[in-house]
Amino acid sequence: MITRLQLTKPVPHSLNSTLLMSAGPQRRAFGRALVSCAMIAASALLPTYAQPQSSPATASTAATTAASLANWSQQVREFAGTFAADPEIPTAWAMQVLGQAQYNKRVKRLMTPAPGTTSTVRDWQAYQARLVSAARIESGVQFWRRNRATLADVEAQWGVPASVIVGIIGIETSYGQNMGNIRVLDALATLAFDYPTEHPRATERAAYFRKELEEFLRLCHTNGLDPLAVTGSFAGAMGIPQFMPSNWTLYGEDYNRSGAVNLISSTDDAIASVANYLRAHGWRPNQPAYFEVDLQQTTPEQMRTLLAPDILPSFDMVGLTALGVSLLPAKQQYDGQMALVELKNGENPPEYVIGTENFYAVTRYNQSSYYALAVLKLGEAVEQRLKALQLPVTPAATAPSAAAAPTPTPQASTPNNE
Repeated sequence: MITRLQLTKPVPHSLNSTLLMSAGPQRRAFGRALVSCAMIAASALLPTYAQPQSSPATASTAATTAASLANWSQQVREFAGTFAADPEIPTAWAMQVLGQAQYNKRVKRLMTPAPGTTSTVRDWQAYQARLVSAARIESGVQFWRRNRATLADVEAQWGVPASVIVGIIGIETSYGQNMGNIRVLDALATLAFDYPTEHPRATERAAYFRKELEEFLRLCHTNGLDPLAVTGSFAGAMGIPQFMPSNWTLYGEDYNRSGAVNLISSTDDAIASVANYLRAHGWRPNQPAYFEVDLQQTTPEQMRTLLAPDILPSFDMVGLTALGVSLLPAKQQYDGQMALVELKNGENPPEYVIGTENFYAVTRYNQSSYYALAVLKLGEAVEQRLKALQLPVTPAATAPSAAAAPTPTPQASTPNNE
């Protein structure tokens, strides 16, 4: 579902914000009084907590629901109150928006770990077949053709190959065709104020989503986005590249110089923002992301050593060679750090690749080695399909330049769900 960017005129700072910033104790006191009045008046607009469907419910279930309702309302009041001292977001506006947030049971269910399970059986071949499908490859060919000039220019500026950008956008939203249909305000509020307690890091994750909710409100107010209209994933990721609000702010690029970053309907901005995110998270221009590998000379003990760091690049070429690893094709060389990446195939033998710093950079977008390799495989398949059709991949060749790339910005959370 393609979501249109809905613009509204930014709400000017309310009277209470102006008074709180004015000099003089009497004005500040009057301002605080207005804030309190606004919060009391807006309490009637507190978010709707979805009531359970009529069914034979136990007293325990009813008590739990009542407790959740009280907890939700109290947390929203406290959260809204934090904007009283924020000069960028008018308190009345924040209260009005939060008052229309709705609790989403589906969001909580999707974030709740399945009972009695500690891990999921992984199957790389099945995962690859699902994500790197013929239909997605053909959609990628059309996307590349439509955006050939932007992809080439962004690759030249940031040093991130067009194939990698095409792979990420293809897997995230099928090239903008599926950006999510859950209202972002509802998703973030639900996870901020009622994160599943079954999760082992529930407190930490709830705090994370509170911060994302704050960033979402700030993003909407600053850019004139309608916070009641923006939709996305169940985790609150938005737009063509599925950025979380904080990452939109940190890494979003106004490539077409429209005056605001638009990741919902501007493909140009989305392409540049993906490249900017990867470059900021360690992408090295003109370097590979992974190698095929020969492990025939590696002993079981050496395998344990190789797999101990997981996907974190921890071995140089000399170290891998000493552990019996050979890169394929033969005599490959690489001057950076690498990791042996294991991809399980259910009950069948696992597969292995050697991941470089660039492979690791892709896992900062979504913290999964399966995801990263699927992104790379999809991008490669789309590029190969273009060449097989004898279609141009790029305009006049421009060598990527590290010097041309923007200075990496501070890192933050990954855009997608964990």
